[in-house]
Amino acid sequence: MSTFSASQLPLEPLGAGDLIDRAVRLYRRHLFVLIRTAAPPVIIAAAGWVVFWMTFQRIFLTDDMSQLATYIVVSLLAFGVMLAGYLFTIVVMGGATRTLVAHLLRNDPVTARATYSAVRRRFWGLFGASIIVLIWITVSFVVTLFGWQLLSYILILVLAVLAATTFAIIPIVFGIIGFTALTLLAMWFFFLIVGRVAYVPQVMLVEGKGVFESFTRSFNLARGNVRRLMAMTVFTTFATYSALMILLIPLGWYGYLAGIDPLNDANWPAWYSVAYNVLAPLSSILLTPVWMLGLSLLYVDERVRHEGYDIELMAARQLGELPNIDVTSPLGTALSSNERQPPAPLGPRPSSRILNLN
Repeated sequence: MSTFSASQLPLEPLGAGDLIDRAVRLYRRHLFVLIRTAAPPVIIAAAGWVVFWMTFQRIFLTDDMSQLATYIVVSLLAFGVMLAGYLFTIVVMGGATRTLVAHLLRNDPVTARATYSAVRRRFWGLFGASIIVLIWITVSFVVTLFGWQLLSYILILVLAVLAATTFAIIPIVFGIIGFTALTLLAMWFFFLIVGRVAYVPQVMLVEGKGVFESFTRSFNLARGNVRRLMAMTVFTTFATYSALMILLIPLGWYGYLAGIDPLNDANWPAWYSVAYNVLAPLSSILLTPVWMLGLSLLYVDERVRHEGYDIELMAARQLGELPNIDVTSPLGTALSSNERQPPAPLGPRPSSRILNLN
């Protein structure tokens, strides 16, 4: 498989457009490898979502208490499986970043095996960190939504006063501008908070830090990443929904010709409901690698901006990584070893051990 060389993938500070362009280029070059990498967690989440959707609907349609209890239990289990799939996605992001850095550093091939091998060595730490990250994202979303709703109610009251005292066009224009500004402000606030933990899996696998050290490190790195993180999310979301519409429109036409109302999900047959709910995860499988690559490149870019990571990578590429001789750096190494190092021997080291720079 052909890969980008260091000269083809220069390390430099990236803007939002450059970040998306670089992620798409890498995605096109390693399409099937990245799809195989992203598929397992997305399939797990998709299986949980399909079962949850079908059983949750049945809860409101059945009158049998035993069936009701069964549907509730199965729905809760399916929700747990779906949640596990999302957690697994966060875990895999760290492995994908390590694979990308190894590709930049040593021109290693980008493979799904390398990603999952890196994840397997730190799985439980990554899993615990992913739970904290998911809780952080959920709380941030709830707080942002509450603030947006509160400000929206205030804006509606102001619009009602304007509608009673001025021309009708004024509250309409003011309402459009106001709700647009509120939505953009809410998005900025959400990504400002969520962006603080965006690099936790990457720090754990690239720099070899512990769980709580990784959160501190991620907080320190996440300075000025709101606009780029928002742009990456908006692009990926629109691309995912565009792919979903391309898949859903033929299914809707076929269902309509078969006498199924695509807008009335209560009367869908089982085969149509399963097909409909499988297509959304399928579009996610296609676009999740872009999101993974975007976050990986954003992590590398933050270190390039704040720490001269491009110089560190070039030095490590030419001279090799520094040996692990009990030297602690306030910054992360170019690419740490996931293996536990044996303790350093006591006493002076032989003077004949020198670092070959050739």
